[in-house]
Amino acid sequence: MTLFTSRRSIAARLTLMNVLVSGVALLLAYVSFFAFNLLAYRQAAVNSLSGEAQIIGANSVSAIVFNDEASAQTTLSALSNSNDVDAAAIYTQAGTPFAQYVREGNTSLQPQTMPAQTTVMHWADGADIQVASRIMLQGKQVGIVYIQAHLHGLRQQAIRYAAVAGVILLLCLGVAMLVGNIFRRLLAQPIISLAQTARLVSRYRDYSLRFTPSHSYRELASLTEAFNEMLAEIQHRDKALEQGREMLELRVQERTAQLRAANQELESFSYTVAHDLRGPLDTINGINYLIHHADYGSLSVQSREMLDRIGLSVKEMLDLIDDLLNLSRANSVGIHRKTLDLSLLAASVFEEMALAHPERKVETMIHKGCYANADKGLMLIVMQNLLRNAWKFTGRSPGAIIEFGCERKGAEETFFVRDNGAGFDPAMADRLFKPFQRLHAESDFTGTGIGLATVQRIIGRHDGKIWAEGEVGKGATFYFTIGPHEPDAPNP
Repeated sequence: MTLFTSRRSIAARLTLMNVLVSGVALLLAYVSFFAFNLLAYRQAAVNSLSGEAQIIGANSVSAIVFNDEASAQTTLSALSNSNDVDAAAIYTQAGTPFAQYVREGNTSLQPQTMPAQTTVMHWADGADIQVASRIMLQGKQVGIVYIQAHLHGLRQQAIRYAAVAGVILLLCLGVAMLVGNIFRRLLAQPIISLAQTARLVSRYRDYSLRFTPSHSYRELASLTEAFNEMLAEIQHRDKALEQGREMLELRVQERTAQLRAANQELESFSYTVAHDLRGPLDTINGINYLIHHADYGSLSVQSREMLDRIGLSVKEMLDLIDDLLNLSRANSVGIHRKTLDLSLLAASVFEEMALAHPERKVETMIHKGCYANADKGLMLIVMQNLLRNAWKFTGRSPGAIIEFGCERKGAEETFFVRDNGAGFDPAMADRLFKPFQRLHAESDFTGTGIGLATVQRIIGRHDGKIWAEGEVGKGATFYFTIGPHEPDAPNP
């Protein structure tokens, strides 16, 4: 039955509650009626036995006065016509048995003690009743009559009442269930329809739907009004949100176009400035070269120092221009990913540095098979900056060692550049990747302070991350990762 298979629904619970309430009420009514009838039946039996005891006492006066036990026995034997009487006895004033009747199969009567002022008395224990009546002659007691009975009809009466009440209870529960189903349809169906409307709104995101109940109730009207107001408010906000989203998309497109144009102008400006700056610097550097090789020996010591200082300043300026161009490219140039062997890139950078500084004795270690799916030009800038930094900061370390490698940490490949050079203070590690921020004095190690900022931006554009670990005088290790991308087949 749906009543018991769908107890989670409000409608089913209302019907079940109606049936339970009706059943409990009928059961209480039956118990009350049953108890009242049993008490009334037993009281009627007590009254009947008391009357019989008085009649037997009146008929036994002469027998007691004349000591005629046979006559008294005959009078008691008349009780054999009552199916409920099990035993009876007449006692004299002195309390001695005078006459006795015991139905076959029963035990003799055990008389109870009557209070002195009582003429008729009864004792009840369930279906067992004992009645006592004093035998009076001219206002004086001459004996007592006792009757012991067992109400055999009481059990039959209880069974009959139980059967009748059971039939009535089943009929009433059936009627209650029928009425409950009718009220359930009248009361719960509008709520079910409201839930179906809410489900349609949630499934199709159609906030223009409205709920109109087929029956009008005060509580349902309030619920419907609140529900429809909520839908109207959501519809209004949804329209406003859609309009705001369209306006935002237009603004984003405009700002994107403006930003793209600005980036193009900035890139064009950067290359123009770099070209315009490089021309005079190349001229100065050429003149310095000619003087250095033609008339260097005839110059004074002070002139030689000034010439060397000019050459060093031109080189620093050219390095700064290169770093600024790399920083600009890191932000604006397009990324074209393919599978790269970073181990080969590291080897080429080491070879260039060894040729540029033949006086340096540096032990280089390169792990083989360090592949990354990245832009070749940008990754070359990354490798040059990290390895040149390691080369520079091991300049004062005897037995300099620089290592490039990769290691698998979970599902991510991590690349690293490790050296045993000057290192850095871990408390100042947050300044490493900021432009123009330096952790060492210019007199100790030269540089522009832009290289690591460029590296961080390139790694960020590859959806990766970079961090560093180190201690002062114990070297440093720079780690970086490359974000996932659909890789090409590795080059053999």
